[in-house]
Amino acid sequence: MSAEEYYQLGNEARKKGLWHEAINHYIKAAEMDPDSPAVEAKKMLDDIMSFYCKDMYNP
Repeated sequence: MSAEEYYQLGNEARKKGLWHEAINHYIKAAEMDPDSPAVEAKKMLDDIMSFYCKDMYNP
């Protein structure tokens, strides 16, 4: 799979509320392509999770 495909899987998981799955896909996409929009998407989810879901998010 390509970085773009992992990014799209992350977007789909995020829309379904599967936060950890989305983050994992974004991480994989970012590892494959450091310029992927997944890098910014992961940062966004990290911020959201650390602010709203402190009990659910364990970095």
